[in-house]
Amino acid sequence: MVSILLIAVTIIISLVAWQKPDLMGKMLMNPYRIQHRNEYWRFVSSGFIHADFTHLFFNLFSFFFFGVQLEQIFNQLFPSIASELYIVFYLLAIVVADLPTFFKQKNNPNYNSLGASGAVSAVIFAGILFFPTEKIYLFGFFGIPGFIYAGLFTWYSVEMDKRSRDFVNHSAHLYGALFGIVAMTLLYPQVWISFVEQITAMLRWKELRF
Repeated sequence: MVSILLIAVTIIISLVAWQKPDLMGKMLMNPYRIQHRNEYWRFVSSGFIHADFTHLFFNLFSFFFFGVQLEQIFNQLFPSIASELYIVFYLLAIVVADLPTFFKQKNNPNYNSLGASGAVSAVIFAGILFFPTEKIYLFGFFGIPGFIYAGLFTWYSVEMDKRSRDFVNHSAHLYGALFGIVAMTLLYPQVWISFVEQITAMLRWKELRF
C-alpha cells in the first residue's frame, strides 16, 4: 500500500537525518534559502523529516489511520491511477501547505520548519469529507464527529498562527487542511452530496432520540 510505503520512507529519512545534522539542515523548510539560493527541493524534503520521535510518531500515527482509509477511497474512485494520484495528492499537500509560510518568511534567514503536518492535515480533512460523522478520538478516549473536529481545528490553527507563541507551523496545518478539502472537491465533487446527507441523517437521528 502507498500509505505504508510513505510511512516507511518518512521513518527511514527521519532516522538518518537525526544522525546527520548536515543532511537535516539541507532538508529543512527554509524560505530564505529557497528564495535566494533556489533550493526548491526543500518544499518537499521538509515533509519527510521530523524534530524528534514524538513529532514523528504523532504525525505518522494520524496518517496511518486516515491515510489507509483515504487510499482505499482513491482505489474505488480512480482504480486505474489511484496510486499515482494519491502520491501526487500527498506531495502537493506538503508544498501547498508551506506556501503561505514561504511568502511570509522568504526574507528571514533564521526561519526553519519541518514535518509532514501539512500533508497529514490534507489527508485527514479529505477523509472527513467522506465520513463527516465518524468520530475522531482526541487523546484516545474523547470522541467528536469529524465535521465538528474540522471546525475546531480550523479555529485553533487560525488563532495560534496569529499569536505565534510556539514553534509549530500552524499555518501549514490550516492550509494543508484547506488543500485536502479543495483537492478532493475538484477530484470528486459528488462527495459534498454524501457529506450533507450524512450530517443531516445524524441530526435527524438525534432529534428522534429527544
